[in-house]
Amino acid sequence: MVRRHPEQQYLDLVDEVLSRGDERIDRTGVGTRSIFGAMARFDLSDGTAPILTTKRVFWKIAVKEMLWFLTGQTNIQPLVRENVRIWTDWPLATYRRETGEDISQTEFERRIAEDDGFAARWGDLGPVYGKQWRRWLGADGREHDQITDLIRTLRNNPTSRRMLFHAWNVPELSAMALPPCHMVYQYHVTSDGRLNSLCYQRSADLLLGVPFNWVGATALQLMIAQQAGLQPGDLVWFGGDVHLYLNHLEQAQGQLEREPRPFPTMRLIRQAASIDDYRIEDFEVEGYSPHAAIKADVAV
Repeated sequence: MVRRHPEQQYLDLVDEVLSRGDERIDRTGVGTRSIFGAMARFDLSDGTAPILTTKRVFWKIAVKEMLWFLTGQTNIQPLVRENVRIWTDWPLATYRRETGEDISQTEFERRIAEDDGFAARWGDLGPVYGKQWRRWLGADGREHDQITDLIRTLRNNPTSRRMLFHAWNVPELSAMALPPCHMVYQYHVTSDGRLNSLCYQRSADLLLGVPFNWVGATALQLMIAQQAGLQPGDLVWFGGDVHLYLNHLEQAQGQLEREPRPFPTMRLIRQAASIDDYRIEDFEVEGYSPHAAIKADVAV
């Protein structure tokens, strides 16, 4: 029996959205074609990682983003200094709207990277992912570190069904540049010491966002498993509104014409002292030989 390539799950989703997705105008004004409710499952136990091969995914950018989330920071300056530009569009749009200055993205990013005062004023995204994961503010005024609590429970009570964290903090949504898309992560430990992870993503940009989200979730699972003394197991992903933007349809159709290649492997090459001690240099990806990158515009 020929084993089905796990990337086919992604290609099937793309095909389903293209063929039967509901078309409508969305918040961005670009318009989407979408389905509601989708699932994908990947086995990480053999070291393979769901880094798509039918187009090049810049996996280091996705991992750097995840590492930034784990710092609890909400300002894009550290990302821009690491040449990660995936969060620039939102503060740039705010700057242009509020100042009337038609600044280029390149110049905006240069000022964010070099000018601490400018970055403090214009580079903050509000209480997005990292703030909620590491510094959730309770009604009692105390901050809650959901990641540290999760790792502690994994070590001390691995059969718990309460091992999760999320970022959908209702009172703070309006202050966020973008409400969380991948909003809930839940974990499960098997009797033989494997860590399974489930990610629920309320809004899933299938062409640009989802491939990055799968890489980020994989990197996070590897780090948490190492910190809890476990081995990686399954990564399960659920999508709510799974969509293609209308200006991505041609690129998506072209991607369907490509044959998947073997998934690469991803591993940690160092035992980090804590969840706060990981660096991009700790991640090693081998055997990644994808098709060419596919360019598409981000809808803001």
